[in-house]
Parts: sequence; structure tokens; C-alpha cells
Amino acid sequence: MGRPKKVDGVKRVSRRTFLKMAGVAAGTTALGGIPGIVAAQKAPAYPKGTKLHMLQWINFIPDGDKVFLAQAEEFGKQMGVEVVVERIGMNDVRPKVTASIESKAGPDIALIPNNLAHLYTAGLTDMGDVAEAIGKQQGGYYEFAKANAFAGGRWIAVPQFVYSWAWNYREDWFKEEGITKFPETWDEFREVGKKFKAKGRPIGQCFGHSENDPNNYLYALMWCFGGMEVEKDGKTVVLDKKGTIEAIKFNTACWKDAFDEGGLTWDDASNNRAFLAGSLSITGNSPSIYIAARTKFPDIYKVMNHAPTPRGPAGRFYQLPSLNAGVFKYSKNQKLAKEFIRWYMDKKQYADWFHVMDTFAVPPTKEWYNDPIWMKDPKCTVFRDNILDARVIGYAGPPGKKATEVLAKYIVVDMFVKAIQGASPEEALKWGTTEIRKIYGA
Repeated sequence: MGRPKKVDGVKRVSRRTFLKMAGVAAGTTALGGIPGIVAAQKAPAYPKGTKLHMLQWINFIPDGDKVFLAQAEEFGKQMGVEVVVERIGMNDVRPKVTASIESKAGPDIALIPNNLAHLYTAGLTDMGDVAEAIGKQQGGYYEFAKANAFAGGRWIAVPQFVYSWAWNYREDWFKEEGITKFPETWDEFREVGKKFKAKGRPIGQCFGHSENDPNNYLYALMWCFGGMEVEKDGKTVVLDKKGTIEAIKFNTACWKDAFDEGGLTWDDASNNRAFLAGSLSITGNSPSIYIAARTKFPDIYKVMNHAPTPRGPAGRFYQLPSLNAGVFKYSKNQKLAKEFIRWYMDKKQYADWFHVMDTFAVPPTKEWYNDPIWMKDPKCTVFRDNILDARVIGYAGPPGKKATEVLAKYIVVDMFVKAIQGASPEEALKWGTTEIRKIYGA
């Protein structure tokens, strides 16, 4: 399957074929659910009018939504139920999931962003039977993907995918400046950005309270400079160390020299729009910009490319968004919900979806590392390997509720922003350390 060891559409099928596929996918493992149905040689008997409600984000790749919605409809027809897929903005998922758990009413399944499932462990049912079967079928999970969906010795959700991420940049503008390759180090990155900003072509980066982009950039930057939240024991707060303050100093200087200063109010879509409008030279993102440019902005599509994140004194690291399917304990359709997740994550269905996602989605399992989709366009191959350099939120400590709370409160993001807005690096770091200690109790 290749080197993944490092951590730190839809065709209509008959009911018989549908059940056979599910049974084969499950192998000989005694899973219950669909394999049990196959063994019994009969379809499940769900009450007439049964409705399965799934909450998820509006896909940045429209074709991915089309395939998934078609799969949901097909599953519903084969099982004799209605599958309702509710799609909302990414930043709206967290408050809706929180409200659903508190009220014990709402969707049966939710795609929960990043490591936020750790906040909801008491309200999520055990997904071990489904997650382990998928992992066994598909070469095992990347540790990064598992970390966001595993807590207290059990699977609290099923990893669906990890967002790919790299730096999108304008090759034509690089050539105009005589720059032959993307910056290898953060210092080089700042110098290149300084040249572009002087010509009205800044680097774009979101610093607002948005689910993905600010966390992707700032956690990774902190790690690249050697900063971290806690020690391996998950208790000793060490944010106030040299690496973190050096990252703050660098980012503040880079902000002044190279970044578009509108980024303080941006959300995850703002940089996409600005890059496609021809306003930015560089921006960090998934390939959703490239995919949109292919059909809607062909002139930009021809002159853009992707590159891995620069190295810092401590190395090259990524903080990657992910989405994980959790089933709520209050749901009266837990068995059906598990069957649906197990079905759409089966290799046949997942392949149909993964391929139309066009390198935007990195599968959580190693089965897909050598899939031809990664080589289809050399400009997108870089997106395959960033998961190998990904770190979990809360590094160097273990993943868990406290690290997730730090993320959910945007403490790391706000620490960097305070320095941008005029606080000294020392003041910003002191504030961030105090806030994190409130959570860790240290």
C-alpha cells in the first residue's frame, strides 16, 4: 500500500445485490446489522414511515453532495425507509449538535467537524462495531484520523474523511518575480510574500472565528516553530515556551509584511473568493479553489499550483480538518444509522464518492494511498501526503476533551490575533497560557 506509516453516479442495484455487497464487504466478521440481515435472507423490518435524519455540512465540492445524496436515496429505497440529509454551513454544525444533545432531540447522525466529537462523548453511542469493520476492510486507519473519533477506549464516531490542505499559489506571478519554486522555509515564505504585497498581491489568510482555516494555519505554524500546548502527560501546560513566542513574532511580522489585512474578518470561504478574483498570490486551502477554477475561472486554473507548507525550526507539520459520523444516544434509529454509515463507507460506495471529491478528501484509511486519483493531476499529488505530517490538536498530549475545548474557544487563534492587533508577543502569549491553564487546571 505504499509508505503511510508516519503519523507524528450511483448505480441503481437490486435489493438482492445491495444486501450481497454489504455482506461481502463485512467479510466473515460477525457484525450484526446488514451482515445479519444477509444471513437471515430477508430485508430488515422497519416500521412504515421510518425516517433517518442525518446532519452534515454543505460540501465545498458540489459533485460530492450529489453523489452522497443519491447514495442516501438508494439506501432508503433498499431498506424501505426515508433518509433525510440536512446540509448546513460548517460553522453552524457545532451549535446545532450541542443543542441536539442538550435537548435529546434532532438528527440521528451528524458529521462532526475536527476533534469536536470529544466534547460530546456522553451523548454519542459506541461505534466500535462499524469503525473496526471499516478499518479491517480498508487497510487500517491513520492514527490522526482515529484520534479525532476515539475516546475513553471506544469509538465515539466513524471517521469519514480528512480535508486535504496545501498552499495554493500563482505560478505566473512567481515567474514574473523570477521565483522558481515555492518557499521551503517560513522565512523564505515571508520574503516572497513581502514582494507580492508591495505589488498589491498579498497572501490571504483567515484569522476569524471560522472552523477550519485559522486553526489549520496557526496550530501548524506553532508546531513548526516548536511550540505546543501541553507535554505528553496531557497535564503540564507548556504553551509559554520559546517556540510559541517565536511563532507569534513571525506571524505578526508576516502579517504586516505579506498578508491581506482583511483576513481578521474572513471566514473559510473568503480566501477562496479572493484568490479566484485575482486578489491573492498565495493562500492555504484544500483543492476546492482549484476545482472551482477549472470550470468557472479557467484563466486562473491554468496558472495556479499547490505546494506543501514551509518548514520551521522544528520541522513541517499540518493541522487538518476532518469529519466524523457520530450517532446520538437519544436516537431511536441507532441500528439503522449504523447500517447506513457502514454501507456508504463500504469500498464500492466510498470509491464512487471519493473519486468525485477530486483530491479534496483524504480517506481515513490507508487503502486509498495509491489510488490513481492522486496521480491524475500532478498539481494535486501533494494533497495525498499531508496526513502523514499531521498532528492532533493538543499535541504533545493525547487527544481529548480539554484539547478540544481549547480549539472550540479559539484560544490559539485569538492569541495570535491579539499580537496582530497590538499586544506584545509576550502579552499575547501570557493571555493564551492563562486561558489554556483554566481548561487544563494547571
